[in-house]
Amino acid sequence: MAAIAFVGAGSTVFARNLVGDLLAFDDLRDGLELRLHDIDESRLATSEIVTRRIVEARGAAARVSATTDLRTALDGADYVITLFQVGGYEPATVIDFDLPERYGLDQTIADTIGIGGIMRGLRTVPALVEVAEAMKELCPDGLLLNYTNPMAINMWGLAELCPTKAYGLCHSVPLTAAHLASDLGVAVDDLDYQVAGINHMSFFLRLEHRGRDLYPELRRLHTDPAESPVRGEWGLPDAVRYEMLRRLGYFVTESSEHFAEYTPYFLRRQRPDLVERFQIPVREYVRRCELQIAEWDDLRTRLEDPDSPVDVPDSGEFAPQIIHSLETGTDRRVYVNVRNGGLIDNLPEACIVEVPATVSGAGVSPDPVGRIPAHLAALIRTNIAPQELTVEALKSGSRESVYHAAMLDPRTAAELDLDQIWSLVDALVEAHGEFIPQPLRLVNGSIGG
Repeated sequence: MAAIAFVGAGSTVFARNLVGDLLAFDDLRDGLELRLHDIDESRLATSEIVTRRIVEARGAAARVSATTDLRTALDGADYVITLFQVGGYEPATVIDFDLPERYGLDQTIADTIGIGGIMRGLRTVPALVEVAEAMKELCPDGLLLNYTNPMAINMWGLAELCPTKAYGLCHSVPLTAAHLASDLGVAVDDLDYQVAGINHMSFFLRLEHRGRDLYPELRRLHTDPAESPVRGEWGLPDAVRYEMLRRLGYFVTESSEHFAEYTPYFLRRQRPDLVERFQIPVREYVRRCELQIAEWDDLRTRLEDPDSPVDVPDSGEFAPQIIHSLETGTDRRVYVNVRNGGLIDNLPEACIVEVPATVSGAGVSPDPVGRIPAHLAALIRTNIAPQELTVEALKSGSRESVYHAAMLDPRTAAELDLDQIWSLVDALVEAHGEFIPQPLRLVNGSIGG
């Protein structure tokens, strides 16, 4: 029996998708022990109900347990899936949006880089390290599969502060492939592609359909931002990505609203014409969180009725696929976020890259990609620098490195001067309080900004 611990299982929708995918495997579902962990008892209780209902709907014999004690969840686990958000929507996410806006710095998602991503990294890496350290004691052979953002900062911090067997997972590659297949009018299963870069800034280096290069056709689509397609469950336009395709020649994996805040070109308070032209939704993540909170309340209400159906989607997430391959010996291809170590020749050795990998009963084997186009590597490095300095801040305990990370962030530098950057960092550290490691809260030997 494979024991899987979900750390942050109160993320009910995400946990539901992963559990649903795991139980869809006929040769796996009866041999699973699903351990749910969260510090929020209410959300954990809802996730437990959801999980038990999914097990019942699938007709599976999987065992389910729930606990607020991390050590209980991890003891003897074969796999640990991390899904948590330190500080939650309130207060942490709201702070990450509201304070920068007072300084004139707008964001859309704020969970990867940017000042919001930096702060989220400072809050989250220590929590991941706590999980990894406990795993070394309680399940030393366990595999950590991380979904928590900011992916690159988190995995880099983990590699530096508590090296462990771990892979970062994100669904942006397969979701983008599905979007491109739809745009091009082909079946996604017929696409042949190679993607590489860093999480949320990976590029389709090859995009083919039955041996035919699809890029010439893709480049002819949607050259006018107003004609860009509307995407997915959030109903947002894809104008930024098609504009970057026109400028760079390659399609990026992350959504337009998200990618807009990784560069200085689109989301400018002094250029509302750009925000309007490329249809960029400021504070989009705040809107999503509020919708998800409402949906969670509705889900909890519906679950109180034992006769209400439980939706069990096929989400195609990578963690269930990896677990199935390792447990059954099934070969498949996935995408993982791991320390570079020469996987991409023209990116720093220590950074976290997103690359294809082969997974089988023998393990997970990331594929070397070689060199990627020089201009893509150069653009990616503008995001790597803030990641590196955020990790350096966590290693050294010096707030100087947080200032430097914010200085080098493309969006922050495009909007704020140095005095503003310093002041904003101090204000955010103070506002987040105990969510930030204590050494970074010290200024001249005392707490404060």
